[in-house]
Amino acid sequence: MNKTYTGDFIDEPLIQALLTETASLPKNQLEAIIEKARKAKGLTTQEVAALIQLEDETLLQKLFSAALEIKQKIYGKRLVLFAPLYLSNYCINNCVYCGYGCRNNQITRKKLTMDEIRDEVQALEELGHKRLMLDMGEDPELTPIEYVIDAMKTIYNTTKDNGAIRRVNIQIAATTVEEYKMLKEAGIGTYILFQETFHRETYSKMHPSGPKRDYNWHTTAVERAMEGGIDDVGMGVLYGLYDYRFEVVSLMLAINHLEEKFGIGPHTLSFPRMRAAEGVNLDTFPYLVSDDQFKKIIAVLRLAVPYTGMIISTRENPDYRDEIIDLGISQMSAGSCVGVGGYKAQLDNLKKGEHTAIEDSSQFQVADHRTPDEILRNICEAGYIPSYCTACYRKGRTGDRFMPLAKSGEIQNICQPNALLTLKEYLMDYATPETREIGEKAIQKHLAMIPNPQVKQMTIDELKKIETGERDLYF
Repeated sequence: MNKTYTGDFIDEPLIQALLTETASLPKNQLEAIIEKARKAKGLTTQEVAALIQLEDETLLQKLFSAALEIKQKIYGKRLVLFAPLYLSNYCINNCVYCGYGCRNNQITRKKLTMDEIRDEVQALEELGHKRLMLDMGEDPELTPIEYVIDAMKTIYNTTKDNGAIRRVNIQIAATTVEEYKMLKEAGIGTYILFQETFHRETYSKMHPSGPKRDYNWHTTAVERAMEGGIDDVGMGVLYGLYDYRFEVVSLMLAINHLEEKFGIGPHTLSFPRMRAAEGVNLDTFPYLVSDDQFKKIIAVLRLAVPYTGMIISTRENPDYRDEIIDLGISQMSAGSCVGVGGYKAQLDNLKKGEHTAIEDSSQFQVADHRTPDEILRNICEAGYIPSYCTACYRKGRTGDRFMPLAKSGEIQNICQPNALLTLKEYLMDYATPETREIGEKAIQKHLAMIPNPQVKQMTIDELKKIETGERDLYF
């Protein structure tokens, strides 16, 4: 008998009641919630409902300060870098917000062959990347699960000089437990799926046709992924489709549901914000989120779910991306091409001294066009450590083995040294002279901040091995 999946844990009357009853809490109660959050033990859904409605500037600054404190307590000063790789823009859905929608006859449809995937991966490796997120439109005939698995195998088997992709995360449409098991066996990292919107009426409007129209099937996809053995899942909302306050409280209910059912929450939360695309007019979206509102969303969720990795994409412009890092972001994409293909052309342009974005037939408009080298250098200059680390996944620190380390903050005792090792690799193999000079200074600065003398010495020893040619060293 087929199991029935429902999204009943998204209780809309409850959400509205929570927002109503916490809309006008006294300032001292709101301050008390923020102070409680500083202990990095998380917040209740009611407390999240209260904080997401903050408008007082003094309280907002306290909120932002607490978010930075918690992020550094759990993850330290590191920022993990990755790149998205779009395999196909064929899609049988008709999502109103997406440039890939089947209604859109203004884009050129394309699906990468395995040879083209190999070319793209080698270009990504030459840009320094070690982890990818695969994305594509939904088309079971043109891009079935077997295509995804073949693509994963091709990626893992493709190397270029010292370059290799060590982790492949997957963002594909909701599917069955059986197909999630196939992804697990093929070596998936994290399975990521954005809800887009938790509001049922809006969800229906945004998905007028196609299999994604099924709210219950989509909303419960991460459950099936975990039932299929994928213990690292990522969630997110496309902010701007409906009232952000409703979405944040809904997301907390979804997180709590995972915690109650599986004992662990999401490995990552992503923060895409509605952007224009070919055939998508932003003027038709009345719930667009302002920069100030977006800051509040990120900060509140960092307080609410302190253990999770939080991801920001190249949808945001460079200055703003740099600014919101301090609100709790721990992962970011770098040098992204959001069309199908484009990395090989981007690399060819860079080798000719041309800094030209490749965005043909893209899913949305990119705002941050910096190269990975520029982003990595900026991160070092801002006092953070750029990291390409994939050690936890390869050492089995995932799911219920990762969460205790993250929730206690112990994870950064491993992450800090591993981040320095991957930074050293990048500087030796790919960095421009300017970035290498800045990066070496950053390594020495953060090396001195490792509190355990034994761990510090072990890290120094491994850094020396990298200088002599060894690679892929990790704790």
